[in-house]
Amino acid sequence: MASEITYAEVKFNNESNSLGTYSESPAATREKRVRHLSKPVFPSLPFTFLMVLLLLLAITFLVAFIIYFQKYSQLLEEKKAIKGITHNELNCTKINSRMEDKVWSCCPKDWKPFGSHCYLVSTLTSADSAASWKESEKKCSRMGAHLLVIHSKEEQDFITKSLDAGAAYFIGLWDTGHRQWQWVDQTPYNESAKFWHKGEPSSDNEKCVILNHPWNTGWGWNDIPCNLNQKSVCQMKKIYL
Repeated sequence: MASEITYAEVKFNNESNSLGTYSESPAATREKRVRHLSKPVFPSLPFTFLMVLLLLLAITFLVAFIIYFQKYSQLLEEKKAIKGITHNELNCTKINSRMEDKVWSCCPKDWKPFGSHCYLVSTLTSADSAASWKESEKKCSRMGAHLLVIHSKEEQDFITKSLDAGAAYFIGLWDTGHRQWQWVDQTPYNESAKFWHKGEPSSDNEKCVILNHPWNTGWGWNDIPCNLNQKSVCQMKKIYL
């Protein structure tokens, strides 16, 4: 009996999910594109650094401008105060100056010249010779001056030659807090040019400074309460004509 061979018709249909090929639906493509576009974009590191640098420069400029404006305002106030002051008599000395239109350096009558400044010592005969530190500074200010500022031993030695060893004199040094000493003309407090008596300054409650001559100790500085009445020394810049 001959063997029977059966043929079956087999059909292969191409389907979209067949191996080797893969296509995305339009909806999936749009979703992927939206996700891609929605990713946050961060600035590059150099750009961030530049922005921080510009911010720091702006802050520095602002601080410098404020400091300059304060000093300029103070200078204008000083000039305004001096403009309203008239000294009836000046003692002048001819100078060799690079300033073409300035040939005389002058101090008001009774003021003593030294360096580029003039000095006035309150005398025993002055009706208001003794006053608190604040009132003493006001008295100097009314004359276009300020309390004595000392920056060298030579300057102090010159001043003390005109002082009464039995009296004490306020100078323009005061404690702004926590033993932070400040001169009234805003010049820096020089640690290498200070002339405190031994053991001074001695108290946090004593915020103003006098120049005095205790027995057998020589002239030096001592801190005392600001409301005590003492004599004083005024200082102003020379007048150039």
